[in-house]
Amino acid sequence: MQGRSISRGIADGELLVSSEPISFLSGVDPETGTVVERGHPLEGQSIAGRVLAFPYGKGSTVGSYVIYALKQNDLAPAAIINTEAEPIIAVGAIIAGIPMVDRLPPEFSDLPPGTRVTVNGDTGEVSYNETA
Repeated sequence: MQGRSISRGIADGELLVSSEPISFLSGVDPETGTVVERGHPLEGQSIAGRVLAFPYGKGSTVGSYVIYALKQNDLAPAAIINTEAEPIIAVGAIIAGIPMVDRLPPEFSDLPPGTRVTVNGDTGEVSYNETA
């Protein structure tokens, strides 16, 4: 699937999907890699090493630094996929060296959570094993 490249690099992992935006400042614990925002669909789940797909980021610009801290703590997502990237998440992915893409075709939303995907931030492509 072809999208738009936001942050360079290639990574793969299990797809973790949220229909809701994510705030990294106070929404994700940089010491555990766990979503801690009360009531969030991913509350209690770890984002570490997974391909995190969500519509867009919300909250303070400090969220970019939380993404960087997650990377420094080896708890960052392997890659990030957004419906539409915005500056907070894009800057965080770039400074942390996390591959990121957005603007994938509608059929991306048909992939179930847990699907193993590869994100190519150099080309904007996302691929997956259809037999998984």
